[in-house]
Amino acid sequence: MTAYKPDKACHGYTLFTPMPGTDAYLIDMKGRVVHRWAMPYRPAAYGYLLGNGNLLYAGRTDKGPLKGGGTGGIVIEVDWEGNTLWEYEEPSLHHDFYRMSNGNTMVLGWEVTPKSVARRVRGGRPGTEHESGIWSDYFREVTPTGQVAWEWHAYEHLDPKEDPICPLENREEWGHANTCRVLSDGNVLTSFRRLNTVAIIDKVSGDFAWKWGAEELGHQHDPNPLENGNILIFDNGWHSLQGTSPRSRVLEVDPKTNEIRWTYETRPGWEFFSSYISGAQRLRNGNTLVCEGMTGRLFEVTLLGDIVWEYINPFFGDDERLGRVNTVFRAYRYDPDFSGFVGKDLDSRDYGWMNHLYNPA
Repeated sequence: MTAYKPDKACHGYTLFTPMPGTDAYLIDMKGRVVHRWAMPYRPAAYGYLLGNGNLLYAGRTDKGPLKGGGTGGIVIEVDWEGNTLWEYEEPSLHHDFYRMSNGNTMVLGWEVTPKSVARRVRGGRPGTEHESGIWSDYFREVTPTGQVAWEWHAYEHLDPKEDPICPLENREEWGHANTCRVLSDGNVLTSFRRLNTVAIIDKVSGDFAWKWGAEELGHQHDPNPLENGNILIFDNGWHSLQGTSPRSRVLEVDPKTNEIRWTYETRPGWEFFSSYISGAQRLRNGNTLVCEGMTGRLFEVTLLGDIVWEYINPFFGDDERLGRVNTVFRAYRYDPDFSGFVGKDLDSRDYGWMNHLYNPA
């Protein structure tokens, strides 16, 4: 813990999953661990709580076709004690997933773009295609028994000319989608990192109902809907056309007008920067919980930009690409009256040795 203003912070419990480890942690407002799940896999990205308190988690099996960021392979649902209740395994899975209101799960995966389409895809560094060609993304809705109820293929809807790969990125992937969020109307909200584009997919037609960001964003993550109809986005600012210095932003965008309604950023920009992963969540009191993933920094800001809570992930591990890191893909704050906490033990004394070691205050 590095900052806490109880009179201004939105009280609750924060869930985060250090990427180099295999544990998910739930902490209180003072940074004390109140629950821990020991998972059988490193996170492909993260986990989040369902309404019944179960943890839905994407694991990394290392069986996928690509070895870069977001590599997954399995989605697991475990109960409060860590017992596996459901899983869906497919080597091509990556990044994100979403439990739908009908009990099905939307997952995100990679597939090879047909050569007839791939050769027309613009952008990227010439000669950097994967040995299999250019990979693109699919979305798949699966039932509790693993049956496919709906499927969408990015190469059928992205435009090879109008949706070019960032010129500074390799051509092994076309979109590199990193978000899979099913909206209340059934449509799918996503983020194509290498295209600097967030989009809403009309689930009935498969067409894009909204696309935005190509001239504004820099390899963004985690677009998520707000109650007012706007979209909250973590703009990483990497390879961005906006500004010259490294800096990230959190943006609230009105999809009806494409206007930016709210921004959080710092001056100088490098005081808040994560070139990859990361996310943001609007809290019930109007504050925003931000995950600066590259540095493992979780913090809460008011609409005026004041930091009222801050926590640095103390759990480090070794990453084969990056070395010794404490990276966190996303984090979520849950209200004290969250339905999943009913009947659950949230006593930090159960983890006294850990809290004394990592957060002695």
